[in-house]
Amino acid sequence: MAALKYAGMDDTDSEDELPPGWEERSTKDGWVYYASHDEMKTQWEHPKTGKKKRCAGDLPYGWEQETDEKGQVIYVDHINKRTTYFDPRQAFTVEDVVVKPKRYDGNTAALEILQGRDLSDKVILITGGNSGIGFETARSFALHGAHVILACRNLSRAIKAVSLIQQEWHKARVEAMMCDLASLRSVREFAESYKAKKLPLHILVCNAAVCTQPWRLTEDGLESTFQICHLGHFLLVQCLQDVLRRSAPARVVVVSSESHRFTDLLDSCSKVDMALLSPTKKEYWSMLAYNRAKLCNILFSKELHRRLSPHGVTSNAVHPGNMMYTSIHRSWWLMTFLFSLARPFTKSMQQGAATTVYCAVAPELEGLGGMYFNNCFRCLPSIQAQDQSSASSLWELSERLVAERSSPGSLISVFLPLL
Repeated sequence: MAALKYAGMDDTDSEDELPPGWEERSTKDGWVYYASHDEMKTQWEHPKTGKKKRCAGDLPYGWEQETDEKGQVIYVDHINKRTTYFDPRQAFTVEDVVVKPKRYDGNTAALEILQGRDLSDKVILITGGNSGIGFETARSFALHGAHVILACRNLSRAIKAVSLIQQEWHKARVEAMMCDLASLRSVREFAESYKAKKLPLHILVCNAAVCTQPWRLTEDGLESTFQICHLGHFLLVQCLQDVLRRSAPARVVVVSSESHRFTDLLDSCSKVDMALLSPTKKEYWSMLAYNRAKLCNILFSKELHRRLSPHGVTSNAVHPGNMMYTSIHRSWWLMTFLFSLARPFTKSMQQGAATTVYCAVAPELEGLGGMYFNNCFRCLPSIQAQDQSSASSLWELSERLVAERSSPGSLISVFLPLL
């Protein structure tokens, strides 16, 4: 108490008053510890309450922290010309409380996860954000102050989505940009347009996907489900990785699916098989193509994290929910009928966006990646999705595919064997 009185901050009524023979001190970085002169010992816990504390805020005006000739920290009050070993901030200590992360589950909505969060310093890019889960993801971020960019194939629908969000909150910062993942040229043009804005990129959500599509080749000569769900996103990240690295800490969230468990990508030599990824019309089955593309998503996220995490960019893959009624199944009437039957028993779009939002902002995931999440919980994907050699092999194959299509006129010789 003598030190408190000397500093002009004594309070004998404090419930934290020390027993006789004890003294409160602090480390150079503000952590409080207690010294017993009788027992000649120190400890972090208060001898009566058992609590740990740390100093809050900066030193008062006129005070400065120095070190004496013995290496001990001292505090100099330049206004009143006095020196003490007592940190004046100890009059304003706060309890060191470990706040456990809130637990979420399949019933959690995206807006619940963002409750109380201010994202006004974040720039977030979402592919396919004009409808379904992508729209709810974009809306949730925008309503919490983030600058959100919707990268969509259908620009008119994207502009309508922007308008809907801004009608809900007129200060929402949302904009739409054209990006067709079925065209590698379009992806490159989008990336250049984005870079021209001179914006950072703190969160990239690879959300866009198609399912139950009839067989067709893209302008790049690849099966469309594979290119839209995987290769287009792969190229997008490749083109924007320098922006992500400059914006670190940054996160990539790749929307996958539990359907990745019902397929494989390997040939008889245990190599990723291009014939499986981009099959001929004769060998094509729409659901199997979707499953393979979703397996690609997890492998891509895993390898992306391995390569970019040393630069402050992490990546995780997520499953949004089972049989959710989005527009992804619109190409096949039977799937639309089945999804309609399941609709009363599945998640809402807000609940479907929750795991994506959780992986994008959860403080406990800072610096962590290469994982797979379902219902805001980490879970193990399929055995092949955990295989590092498959992830590396897919990455190398994807690099070759986008490199071969980097210039016009390079497609005919590459893809004649596939037709």
